[in-house]
Amino acid sequence: MNFRPTIRALAKRAGIMPDRPPFTVHRPLSTHMTDSTTQLSTEPADATGQRIRVRHLTRFRYLGPVTDSFNEVRLQPLGDDSQTCIRFALGLNPTATTRTYDDFHGNCVHYFDVTAPHEQLDIEAVSLVETQPARQPPPGASFHPALLDNPLLGIGAFDFLVASSYVPLAVQLRHEMRQVIGETVHDLWADAVRLGEHVHDILTYAPNATKVNTRVIDVLESRCGVCQDFAHLMLGLCRSAGIPARYVSGYFLNPARRPEEIEASHAWVEILLPGFGWRGYDPTHRRVPSTNYVKLARGRDYGDIRPVSGTFRGRGTREMIVEVQVHAAD
Repeated sequence: MNFRPTIRALAKRAGIMPDRPPFTVHRPLSTHMTDSTTQLSTEPADATGQRIRVRHLTRFRYLGPVTDSFNEVRLQPLGDDSQTCIRFALGLNPTATTRTYDDFHGNCVHYFDVTAPHEQLDIEAVSLVETQPARQPPPGASFHPALLDNPLLGIGAFDFLVASSYVPLAVQLRHEMRQVIGETVHDLWADAVRLGEHVHDILTYAPNATKVNTRVIDVLESRCGVCQDFAHLMLGLCRSAGIPARYVSGYFLNPARRPEEIEASHAWVEILLPGFGWRGYDPTHRRVPSTNYVKLARGRDYGDIRPVSGTFRGRGTREMIVEVQVHAAD
């Protein structure tokens, strides 16, 4: 007889879920959790889709000529039931031939090399994306953790239950998680939102408080950071509770943005709801993503979705400039 281990069975082996019968005690949810989408969103409800144009420029200036520059970029927006990438163009200076492949998580990766000496490298991605209102679970739907025991679910979500480079499942995270939802999970989505709300409440948005390589334990201790840190902390709390969660990078069209404001990439979280699919939650803004959001890449944490990464031979980088522009398309 063939045996396919379930996600929860694998999680128990990995030591992130107890051997005793889990999720057997139920208690009523707080009243403000009855309709998280309505309660949390500060934007108008999704009615129709929209077109969004994104320009993402990364410029490297070096301390002298560099050679043998090899780079990978994840800058082409994803295509799924909530968005369609209508057009995408990648411009390079110096020019180079690009090749593509889909990585383990389904992100489109462009890679290229520049062998001739150069003192500056420009990588410019221009995208036109059409977003659609995201699917909603049926009214009154609940997602009991036992749904993860369905063998038909496969083991693909296992990567989103265990520790990753930026999100170790440390004791501090488990303790923080228990302070919010207790010892048991009632509903995968409702408890994930409670954890996301908690992240929003305890962290202060501080652009210069953390660096791109800051780990989630440091964020929990400092209680401040940027959207990447908010997402990583929510991932750590959800995974500590046995809720499959993945990191999503992308952009946010802010209708209230002033012309002088600097735009940047954004990050949020998606939760696996068996029988429904992945559903997003943005702990930085305390809401469910709307059609103002553009998904760029997804993975276990930031390490899987770096927009630009690579190596070169030379003295080093003198300056890196990143410019992001997000506009509603006519």
